[in-house]
Amino acid sequence: MADDRDDDFKAMREAMLETIAIHARLAEPYSGRDHIGKAVLEAMRAVPRHAFVPFEIQPYAYLDRPLPIGSGKTISQPFIVALMTDLLDVSPEHTVLEIGTGLGYQSAVLARLAARVFTIEFIDELAEEAGQRLAEHGAKNVETRIGDGARGWPEHAPFDRIMMTAAPDLVPPALLGQLKPGGRMVVPAGIPEDQKLLVVTKDVGGRITMLEIMAVRFSELESEDDGMARLE
Repeated sequence: MADDRDDDFKAMREAMLETIAIHARLAEPYSGRDHIGKAVLEAMRAVPRHAFVPFEIQPYAYLDRPLPIGSGKTISQPFIVALMTDLLDVSPEHTVLEIGTGLGYQSAVLARLAARVFTIEFIDELAEEAGQRLAEHGAKNVETRIGDGARGWPEHAPFDRIMMTAAPDLVPPALLGQLKPGGRMVVPAGIPEDQKLLVVTKDVGGRITMLEIMAVRFSELESEDDGMARLE
């Protein structure tokens, strides 16, 4: 029975990847790219998305839609996960900071692409469960932390790449400070009614550039400073 269930999930995962490819072509006028890179798709093929959602909604894990994961939070739809990961342009030598662990799915995908992943979750219950799920699925290069994502993780900065999966009104200054020169950040930002997906880059001289990609809708970033972090 377990083997049949695993086969079913594998088939659903392949269908999810096909849907991502179609969605990428349709979104090209907004996203600026008509496909998702092979490395990102292979990472998403390898990570069992159903293992990072509550048991009762596992049959829906591979639909191209956000799903509830508890504590009023959601896991992003697969296309958005794929697009943001592709935009982040992760290489095997990179150290990545993720803000908004959830139950760990995006962390697990990033772990397939990067050398190390540091991920921060504001909600205790989600962070603890994410750590367990990541450990169960062999993501040994991921370190989780309960804390205020707007403040980043200064002990391990600077980071080659930073991804936010919760939306601040403005990009937190602490995260800009912890981004390595030559680094890149992908972040949904803006008020809930007007969020935009941004690619933020820092050149070798420290100059910040922000490129708007497309309209999105994410859960708001929870922060002890209401999303306006101190530069640490």
